[in-house]
Amino acid sequence: MLNKYARTLFANIFTPLARLLVRLGISPDAITIAGTLGVAAGALIWYPLGQLFWGTVVITVFVFSDILDGLMARMLGRSGKWGAFLDSTLDRVGDGAVFVGIVIWFFTGGENHFIAVMALICLLLGSVVSYAKARAEGLGMTANVGIAERSERLVVVLVATGLVGLGLPDVVLAVVLVLLALASLVTVFQRVLTVRSQSMAIACGGES
Repeated sequence: MLNKYARTLFANIFTPLARLLVRLGISPDAITIAGTLGVAAGALIWYPLGQLFWGTVVITVFVFSDILDGLMARMLGRSGKWGAFLDSTLDRVGDGAVFVGIVIWFFTGGENHFIAVMALICLLLGSVVSYAKARAEGLGMTANVGIAERSERLVVVLVATGLVGLGLPDVVLAVVLVLLALASLVTVFQRVLTVRSQSMAIACGGES
């Protein structure tokens, strides 16, 4: 739900900028790559330095490239499998960089190994959530269910990390990561059960 309504809102905001970039001859792929590099820089440079707030600001700015490149692709009539593949692949790179940046800081200068471990767990479970959906689609089924989809996971961790960077106690981020890990685990089970239901229906249909 967050993904649906947020994308509609920001699409309206970024449409003029998308039109300008198209007129300048900039490709959607270039925006996708630049956005990923920006997210990775914010996470892997600022976070390990302990600049959690400013790192979050940088990441947030570049995260919007995910909307911008899609708008540009539609304007150019280039919405297709290549763009979707590149976008999804680099999204995972950016998401991974965010959690790795948190892990590095809290294993080093942040000196909170519990948060670092929970960030690692969230990174692992987030990868499984994404893989479950991709694998289902590769098998001709769908797994568009779950209480912790990518957008929700990213928003929650960025808000919590940014607030800790502004002075809130580390426990805020610790609690958020625990809840995020639990929500991701539930989402994995939801997707597994959804695909199992579809596969059984297909099997029963083939036997009849």
